[in-house]
Amino acid sequence: MFIGYVRVSTTDQNLDLQLKALSDVGCEKIFEDKLSGSKAIRPGLDKALEILRPGDSLVVWKLDRLGRSVKHLVDLVAKLEKQQVNFKSLTDSIDTTSPSGRFFFHVMASLAEMERELNIERTRAGLAIARQAGRVGGQRRIMTEGKIKAAKELLETGMSPRDVAENLEVSIASIYRYLPANSR
Repeated sequence: MFIGYVRVSTTDQNLDLQLKALSDVGCEKIFEDKLSGSKAIRPGLDKALEILRPGDSLVVWKLDRLGRSVKHLVDLVAKLEKQQVNFKSLTDSIDTTSPSGRFFFHVMASLAEMERELNIERTRAGLAIARQAGRVGGQRRIMTEGKIKAAKELLETGMSPRDVAENLEVSIASIYRYLPANSR
């Protein structure tokens, strides 16, 4: 059985082209999502994956309709392979029912793993260089030493934490984080 999946990123986009292509290849059921591919939870895809049985094929119009990233796509196809479910992407001419289609995905998986490892390597190298230059990662502190000192002085005069936070243009949580009530 061919099970189709279609997706558009926004509700004002149209699914007609994808729906026609999937029905033309004989998809018996088609599930859809109208949300960004970056969303981890996609109800339509989840339903499609739920009903797939060994020997079935998950069919998409194009690879980018299915995966958030190369790694996510490869992981998903590997999961399908374990369940003995095939995968087809119409415009990319990918079909894992053939040896060449399966080979393509193994190559893709290797490339995704290499890409991930290179990213990790580059990130570590960049962080090491930054540390050597005296920089540390993360967001700049909102409460500088001067603001902490000013907040302490204002609180000692009896000003409320809310007014101190407003005065210093920081959140009340920052006041409490840097000057807890039990330390005043």
